Amino acid sequence: MAKWVRFTDGAATGFGRVEGDQIAVHSGDMFGAAQPTGETRPLAGAQLAAPCDPTKIIALWNNFHGLAAKLNVAEPAEPLYLLKSTTTVAAPDAEVRRPPAYSGKTVYEGELGIVIGRTARNISEDEAAEHIFGYTIVNDLTAADILNKDPTFPQWARAKGFDGYGPFGPWIVTDLDPATASVRTVLNGAERQNYPLSDMIFPPAKLVALLSQDMTLNPGDLIACGTSIGVGSMKEPRNEVDVSIDGIGTLRTIFVQ
Repeated sequence: MAKWVRFTDGAATGFGRVEGDQIAVHSGDMFGAAQPTGETRPLAGAQLAAPCDPTKIIALWNNFHGLAAKLNVAEPAEPLYLLKSTTTVAAPDAEVRRPPAYSGKTVYEGELGIVIGRTARNISEDEAAEHIFGYTIVNDLTAADILNKDPTFPQWARAKGFDGYGPFGPWIVTDLDPATASVRTVLNGAERQNYPLSDMIFPPAKLVALLSQDMTLNPGDLIACGTSIGVGSMKEPRNEVDVSIDGIGTLRTIFVQ
């Protein structure tokens, strides 16, 4: 298992593997011929960037048996998803601000993220594992009051598309079995979500294969696997959201409104 991170000094962004309390800096391409440079940096105090630069972010809806049952909606026969703008990307520990033009509630959604490592187009479920680079943590923020504001058109892309509304990280972990892990979301010190990833309707390999039938998946693309029971709005002027997944770690986001 490896942990891959990106870091920045404000002027440039680099990447490397986490080895103990150090980042072993690499050159080249994280998803291709990555080579260690011999340089190391302390992990503590490093300014981490989002761990990859996706060409697109695919976000799932209604992908957990438990949530479908709670909402009393039918489980989908195929993945239900939207595309989030790449300008939603925010780094680990980022401070995300509600846009001045929006005064409604914003909802947290702790999720597993799949990071694609090889170009995937019309692949089978059996082939999917070799196209998955690894896994990360996503907080799929949603401007909930916009979603059904217009009764003629559910505004998924806009509700989830504000700048900074897609934090993920803190790193990408390879060789993880998500079926053995759970997602835990803590809002301002109180646990709000704790659900098993084994409850997914479309688990990672099947999900990647099906999505590759619709569109080409590029190295670095991010798939947010959807959330389950326990989503809710953030009500304080300043909110700390910590999303943790076994075997990956914790993604921390500060939301200010």
